Amino acid sequence: MYAIVECKGFQYRVEQDQVLQIPLTDAEPGAKLTLDRVLLIGDGTSTKIGAPTVSGATVEAEVVRHGRGKKIIVGKFKKRKDFRRKKGHRQDFTEIRIGAIKG
Repeated sequence: MYAIVECKGFQYRVEQDQVLQIPLTDAEPGAKLTLDRVLLIGDGTSTKIGAPTVSGATVEAEVVRHGRGKKIIVGKFKKRKDFRRKKGHRQDFTEIRIGAIKG
């Protein structure tokens, strides 16, 4: 069984026991999260599509850890003007483990 959920403006396809990185949340490691914006639920034979969400469907998850992603280097350059800028960025994330898909 799988579901497509919306979390903090992003959509993810999730299955049970999957580990997933989502944008940073305030929950502590070990805490339970309930994702209630379920857009679709499928089990191979039947599919429920929400308009915009599936009513009564939830996905339970547990917070595993918080971390920071790989560094992304961003640069600017203008030819013949002696202009160069280099900047790095690391995105914060929360890693969650999907528990049960109810719906």
